[in-house]
Amino acid sequence: MKVTGFSFVKDAIKYDYPVVEAIRSVLPLCDDFVVAVGKSSDATLELIQNIDKEKIRIVETVWDESLREGGRVLAVETDKAFAAVPDDSDWAFYIQGDELLHEKYLPVIRDAMTKYQNDPKVDGLLFHYAHFYGSYDYVGSSSHWYKNEIRVIKNDKSIYSFRDAQGFRKGNDKMLYVKTIEAYIYHYGWVKEPKAMQRKQENFNKYWHDDEWVEKKIQKAEEFDYSNIDRLTPFESTHPEVMKKRIETKNWAFDYDLSLNKLTLKERVKEFLSKYLGLDFNYRNYRILK
Repeated sequence: MKVTGFSFVKDAIKYDYPVVEAIRSVLPLCDDFVVAVGKSSDATLELIQNIDKEKIRIVETVWDESLREGGRVLAVETDKAFAAVPDDSDWAFYIQGDELLHEKYLPVIRDAMTKYQNDPKVDGLLFHYAHFYGSYDYVGSSSHWYKNEIRVIKNDKSIYSFRDAQGFRKGNDKMLYVKTIEAYIYHYGWVKEPKAMQRKQENFNKYWHDDEWVEKKIQKAEEFDYSNIDRLTPFESTHPEVMKKRIETKNWAFDYDLSLNKLTLKERVKEFLSKYLGLDFNYRNYRILK
C-alpha cells in the first residue's frame, strides 16, 4: 500500500501557519508528500524545502487572485497538488496548513487504509474535528464549527476539491462514499498571535468576497479581538508532539471565562433536538457507509 500526502500553502510565515508541523504530523503515514507552494511574499518556499528533502516534492504555483468568490482559489490549489500525486499511490492524505494529526491516531488510520484499500465502495475516510480557538486550551463547541470532514481519499483522479477546499466531490458533482474512523484532525486556524490573526482576517477574506465587502465587514485593527465567540469548552487532552515547541513559545494570553458562553435561542433548540432526538444539523458533503 502506497500513501501520498498532499497540501497547498502560501505566505505561511507572514500569516503564522503551522504548516511545517502539519506536514510532519502526517509524514509517518506517507511514502511521499506533494506540496503546492504558491508564490509568496515571504520565505515559505524555503520553509517547505527544509522539512524532509527525501519525501517532500514541491509544485510551485501562482494563485489566481481574480478568484474572489467562495474560496474557490483554495480548491484550485488543492487540485494542483492532488494532480501531482503519483499514479501508483493507493491513498492520498490531505492536510491543510493549519491542521494537524495527533500521533496516537496513526495506527487507527493505517489500519483503516489497509482494510478499505481494495474496497471499491469506499472513496475516502471521514475524520472528526477539534477546532481550537484563541489559545491551545479551548475548542469551539457550538454548531457553527463543522464536526467532520474527509481527509483521506482514494487516488482517483475523478475526485476534486469542492467549493473552498473543505471537502471533495467526484465525477459529475457526486458526493464521496466514506467510512468514519475514530480519529481527529486538530484545527488550529483560529489560534494565532493576535496581530498575525488580524493580518489573516484582512487578507484571507478577499478569497471569498470583493473589496467593498472586505472594507465594510472586516474591522481594521492592530490585533484580532478573540472575545467575540459564542461558546468554548476546555481542552483536557494532549496536543500532537510536533506542536510542543510552538505551544511552549506562545507569546500572547487568552483566558476565557466559561460563564460568558452564550448561545442564541436557535442554537439552544438545535442542541436540544440533537441531544434528545438524535437529529443531526451538521452540513454533510459526503455519504457515510455503514
